[in-house]
Amino acid sequence: MHLMLILGAIALAVLSRLIAKHRPVAPAHRWTAALGPFLFAPLLLLCTVVAVFCMGREGHMLGLSVGSLGWVLAVDSLTLAGGMLLRLGWQVGRSHESLKPLPVVEISHTTARLLDTPALFAAQVGFWQPELVVSRGLLDTLSAEQVAAVLAHEQAHTHYRDTFWFFWLGWLRGLTVWLPHTEALWQELLRLRELRADCWAAQRVDPLLLAESLVQVVRSPLTVADFPCAAFGEAASPCRLTERIEALLPDAEGELASSVEGDRLPWLWLFAACLPLCTLLVHH
Repeated sequence: MHLMLILGAIALAVLSRLIAKHRPVAPAHRWTAALGPFLFAPLLLLCTVVAVFCMGREGHMLGLSVGSLGWVLAVDSLTLAGGMLLRLGWQVGRSHESLKPLPVVEISHTTARLLDTPALFAAQVGFWQPELVVSRGLLDTLSAEQVAAVLAHEQAHTHYRDTFWFFWLGWLRGLTVWLPHTEALWQELLRLRELRADCWAAQRVDPLLLAESLVQVVRSPLTVADFPCAAFGEAASPCRLTERIEALLPDAEGELASSVEGDRLPWLWLFAACLPLCTLLVHH
């Protein structure tokens, strides 16, 4: 019975991704449309294996013997998930330690770590309280006004705690990389994260200045490791860069705000993902 629960959860997770891929999405609901399916599948699987683990090797459900094969599979799954979480945490800790030798500079009343490279780079690196890292190339190439626009974007990442939340989202991504459309949903979340930071910054600096800065930074990118890092020039594809630039144009400001500030908490998805825990009530 335990094995049937796990296989059923896998089938439902795959089905949810296939259905979500073909749903039309209004601009105001992009966060929910991406975050809901992205969270549902891994949380459903995690809740299922946790429920199976808590039931143990012995017992009955709905008159059927539970068996031990499903329980062993649940233990292996939880061990793998825990190992991936520890590895990701170690990467974050290592990245934080690598910042300590970098000199501290004061830029527009903002403290930052200075990276001695000609590439243009600005990012928040860390976990709950990330540190701002900027490159010497950024300070030497951009004007003072453009640097201020870049810093406003990075302050938005701090405001929204993006490094913290995307640490956990990145962990869930790693757990379900084998599910359909995981990478597409992940890229959409990254796109929305940057659009949201652009929107926040555009309310404090000139949007066109922000767009000009973005183009210059993307022309001279600095490749970084895959750890929680919210970088200003993170535009993995020309489509993402084009969307960010177009969203900063004066005629698109209202559309930008509606696409990144919609109903972003998919409560129904989260509630449905936790339903496997209710099977504990019918286990004896």
